[in-house]
Amino acid sequence: MAIERTFSMLKPGVLSRRIAGEIISRIEDKGFDIVAAKLMRIPRSLAEIHYAEHRDKAFFGELVAYITSGPVLAMVLEGDSAVAMLRRFCGSTKAEEALPGTIRGDYAMHTGLNIIHASDSSESAAREMSLFFKPEEIIDWKDGNDGWI
Repeated sequence: MAIERTFSMLKPGVLSRRIAGEIISRIEDKGFDIVAAKLMRIPRSLAEIHYAEHRDKAFFGELVAYITSGPVLAMVLEGDSAVAMLRRFCGSTKAEEALPGTIRGDYAMHTGLNIIHASDSSESAAREMSLFFKPEEIIDWKDGNDGWI
């Protein structure tokens, strides 16, 4: 498998419910390296750029309102096939289809209050990482555990 980077974001509901630590632990337990993290409040203009592909969908306004309603934790994760692996690990974006054992399956009750964002392609990951992080904010490091994961 190829080592790659992906973008993820813990949404306002995670911080409001005080479950960020649990989700981060699951991400680390899975084997992802966190190479950048930033607690922030997303301005509406950035939220609209981030979710631009959904602009013409009925839920766009609600999506932007939710993501700007409180702080988020933006992250860059690194690992084997990180984009596909994280998407699978998060589960379906539709709460009623997210299987138990996935992050959304275990923590999300409502699709509109989805608790985690995961890039859906390598191209999206690159675009999203550049929206939220400067290159110097992403740190190359190794903890020596790669052979055990």
